[in-house]
Amino acid sequence: MATHPAPSPASPARPGRPSSRDRTAVPPSQTYAAIDLGTNNCRLLIARPTGEGFTVVDAFSRIVRLGEGLASSGRLTDGAMDRAVEALGICAEKLRRRRVGLARSVATEACRRAANGRHFAERVRRETGIVLEIIPPQEEARLAVLGCHKLLEPGDGPALIFDIGGGSTELVLVEPGEGEDAPPRIKAWWSAPWGVVSLTESEGREAIEGADRVSAYSRMRERARHAFARFSELLPEDKENIRLLGTSGTVTTLASVHLALPSYDRRAVDGLHVPIAAMRDISTMIAEMDFEQRSGLPCIGSERADLVVAGCAILEAILDIWPADQLGIADRGIREGILRSLMARDGHPL
Repeated sequence: MATHPAPSPASPARPGRPSSRDRTAVPPSQTYAAIDLGTNNCRLLIARPTGEGFTVVDAFSRIVRLGEGLASSGRLTDGAMDRAVEALGICAEKLRRRRVGLARSVATEACRRAANGRHFAERVRRETGIVLEIIPPQEEARLAVLGCHKLLEPGDGPALIFDIGGGSTELVLVEPGEGEDAPPRIKAWWSAPWGVVSLTESEGREAIEGADRVSAYSRMRERARHAFARFSELLPEDKENIRLLGTSGTVTTLASVHLALPSYDRRAVDGLHVPIAAMRDISTMIAEMDFEQRSGLPCIGSERADLVVAGCAILEAILDIWPADQLGIADRGIREGILRSLMARDGHPL
């Protein structure tokens, strides 16, 4: 795991683990940061440990569409890299301003798949001082579970935690850990190559917006279900007392539509449990709408209107293989997992 101090104007950050002496010397006011550069979004959280958790002191999120065009070319485009570097430059300035002592910055599917992913990471280090760690799918899944597992509904049955990203979807089968507050044990995990960007591009926007868009939606749903087929063989046959928790822009957006929120409200969404029937109804409704109709929904808007249909298709494919009664909604994930792991290394409780 590569961690780095906040970049300073004088010198770029260098990766490295603090020594054991450094870890014991970390003051209580130590400020930590986590950056998650995905296929669609660039997100930052800056926090300080407090008691059993942490308090967020700054945050940043921007849609950069780093993976735009990746499916057809196998490379990150110049425009996409420029957008991401600009967003990461803002993150770097926040790290300096908040005097962040230790940070971890990760990149996921877009950089994993792109032929020029490591070249891009080097450009980011050179221009912003941020050291991007291109993490494997298993680490992405682990961080997502660590960041959101506290929102699982109570129970002793197995649970499926998923993260619908821009370029991939991570599925993690977990069972309760030992001890009341222990993180769940990971039994199996799977990374499917379909996220909201890659699945949208595979079907084509013309088909998704055309008169036969319901058929296009069915094809996307089947494509996602096929990608989950091998993972579904690892799932227990007994589906009694199962639980389901999702973390991503897709599930938080659909939860907002379910609540008919006039604007997004994290406090109303994070930790919500929505009946599966309601999530399927919303997914079907969105798939039948055209772009303008979807844009008119307050918590979707024009920024998400072109990608949300693919998100609905992936979600329904997950519901097909894991028929829980309710879907837990988490507006937290990889960034929170990074922060918890960094703080735990320094002796703060998970």
